[in-house]
Amino acid sequence: MDQPSTTPRARRRLWFDLTALAVIGVLLLAALGAGIAVLYKEFYGPSAFVTRYIDLLATGHAADALRMPGVSIDRETLADAGIDETASEALLRQAALAPLTDVAVVSEKTSERGVTSVTVEYVAGTHPGTSTFQVEQDGWAGITPNWRFAQSPLAAVALTVLGADRFAVNGFEVDRNQVSAAGADAAGEDPLPLLVFTPGLYSVTVDTAISRAAGVSFLADSPLTQTPVELQTEPTDKFVAVVQEQVEEFLGECTTQRVLQPTACPFGLEVQNRIVAPPVWSIAAQPSVTVEPSGAHWMIPPTDAVAHIEVDIQSLYDGSVEHVSEDVPFRIDGSITILPDGSASIRVGYPDGA
Repeated sequence: MDQPSTTPRARRRLWFDLTALAVIGVLLLAALGAGIAVLYKEFYGPSAFVTRYIDLLATGHAADALRMPGVSIDRETLADAGIDETASEALLRQAALAPLTDVAVVSEKTSERGVTSVTVEYVAGTHPGTSTFQVEQDGWAGITPNWRFAQSPLAAVALTVLGADRFAVNGFEVDRNQVSAAGADAAGEDPLPLLVFTPGLYSVTVDTAISRAAGVSFLADSPLTQTPVELQTEPTDKFVAVVQEQVEEFLGECTTQRVLQPTACPFGLEVQNRIVAPPVWSIAAQPSVTVEPSGAHWMIPPTDAVAHIEVDIQSLYDGSVEHVSEDVPFRIDGSITILPDGSASIRVGYPDGA
């Protein structure tokens, strides 16, 4: 006996079931594709590569960040970017890093030549910033791509610290003579090139026995650029007191010379007659010394002082003797050079040519 033919109602149900299965399959494929896209972006794409680099900086892993492909830089690349080839790597370490928070990728755009520009927002210390990094594919690891920086994320600062050879960057102590390519011959007025990570906030401060500076901060947010930064220090009270002491000692030595015109000293007395006995000098009013910046070193601006002389003078005309007790006003100035060992060389002068 023949089987009954499929009814129109059964055919419609079968069609509905097959359509539903097809829709579910398409949705599953779409969800799978979306999931793969998310995984790729989060873990395997160029944005993930840049985020991993910044996370290393944020957690203080400077050495690991340096080892990421494309971060290290050669002298030729530095020169092509207009950065001093002798730039020191002293700040490429954990101790010189500042906090990075609120990191977020805001855009990702790939050029025709295969280089992807990844733009990231963040907060460095308390300063919001935005940086763009160039990334390119660097082969494969199985079925996932490897990446490298097409342009190194390092930057540089040309730092000039006037009045100090020792300073701190984010609390990390730096000695100019140890990190400069010129070594002990490094001049304080010459900019000191230092490589830094991008992104990064760097605060330069000075707190030595000679000088202090509240500091200056700069945000390194553009890879392969060099930022000029200058910091002028101010003399400490202790330093000024030492200079005052040295000046008074110098003037005291001048008073030991029993002559009318002490050699290499800022005061003297001219007379037309004969002195009966060597004169006696003293300082009636010491100069009130101040210290001001002078390029990479320091200067003593012109300052008033008073010497006093006691001397007996005999007249060439009639032989009479007159006792002279006289104040002799004078002025001093001076230059102060900071030596490589950190000591100060003070040279006292006399602007009036005494």
